[in-house]
Amino acid sequence: QVQLVESGGGLVQAGGSLRLSCAASGIIFSSYDMGWYRQAPGKQRESIASITRGGTVNYADSVKGRFTLSRDNAKSTADLQMNSLKPEDTAVYYCNARRWRDNYVYWGQGTQVTVSS
Repeated sequence: QVQLVESGGGLVQAGGSLRLSCAASGIIFSSYDMGWYRQAPGKQRESIASITRGGTVNYADSVKGRFTLSRDNAKSTADLQMNSLKPEDTAVYYCNARRWRDNYVYWGQGTQVTVSS
């Protein structure tokens, strides 16, 4: 059974930091691209960061320079370091695993991040 479990969300003041972690099980982690998405109330889910199997990272403009995504294939984890948080970063954050060759896609259950002003 495939599981993606996010952790590390919470309440933080503007300017603060949080580190989200996504722990995967039931998949060959190194064969999947990993991504983080977020969904704010009343808005569509958006991609904010992704990392390929080879370690290439891409960021949405809204988080570039503030968020850092990394992966540890030995631990099957993908961590999102979030610095200089803003109230507009408030959302439910989801972890995503995708294997492009056969379009297998898995999602975590989400973790709430709330940034107070």
